[in-house]
Amino acid sequence: MKPIDETDWQKQSPYDRFSYFIALKVDRYKTLLATIEKLGLNSTVITISGNKHIFIFPPSLKSLRSTGGVFPFAGQDPIILSAHYDRVEGSPGANDNSIAVFHLLRAAQILAQRNIEKWIIIFTDKEELSPGESFEIQGSFTLAQKLKTWGLEKAKIYNFDACGSGDTFIFSTITDSVLKKGSSPNIIKVKSEIQNLRNHALKTAGDLRLDKILLAPTPFCDDMGFLRAGYAAQTITVLPSNEAAQFEEVLRKYPEFANLMVSGEIKTSPERRNLPITWKNMNNAGDTISRLTPQFFEQVVSFAVELCR
Repeated sequence: MKPIDETDWQKQSPYDRFSYFIALKVDRYKTLLATIEKLGLNSTVITISGNKHIFIFPPSLKSLRSTGGVFPFAGQDPIILSAHYDRVEGSPGANDNSIAVFHLLRAAQILAQRNIEKWIIIFTDKEELSPGESFEIQGSFTLAQKLKTWGLEKAKIYNFDACGSGDTFIFSTITDSVLKKGSSPNIIKVKSEIQNLRNHALKTAGDLRLDKILLAPTPFCDDMGFLRAGYAAQTITVLPSNEAAQFEEVLRKYPEFANLMVSGEIKTSPERRNLPITWKNMNNAGDTISRLTPQFFEQVVSFAVELCR
């Protein structure tokens, strides 16, 4: 496939449906399904606790029926790439999280073209929580419970969130802050699994010669739902290099900053001023297409593909 043309990116598949997808009154679920059908990807919808999750599989699987009733990759350790397709009401949701969805659609095209087999892409529903809702309400929580019953306890989950603004990859460490005081055998196991996921991400970045990498806490997303269900998941996001450098300096000066993010106090704390501006523009009307940086899209897509090799 040709590299993404930063001056004409909205005319290139699959991004040619992007502007419609972020329109305020569009049915995002139906639009995403129609886009997937247009691309000819091997997909199915699985509804769990009222949430409609969209799965994309390698073309060789043909359909779920061809597996004889056994979920694909049961007992194996496939790479799962996930991105939520819902958004906060009133926000265009360009960066959170529409662009990551379209990056993974493009990744699915490339994975199919290159005959890479051991992967699943999941577009999750109900990532955004309303005030007062717990993480057990999150779509990723009940999804993770189902993944276990399907024999996918060994799956390696990489969650892509807000991957459209910037050139610096942030490999989230927010789950480390949540788990740091735990010492039960299950917590130790999850810690080890998260470290393995991160090591693979770092190796993949090295293989692609991506040199702008930061390990740092990020806002909660589907990773918390997975974690509450006992699943390790590594969140991948990006920031502009200047914002990443400033945030790294904040973390050095204020070691307790991660704790404010974990507790949720950051929302009302004066320290909120130290959050990257990209994150401040999420979940509101400021999350527009103008904040995206298409010149860096290709490295996110390449990274997603390389994770699955």
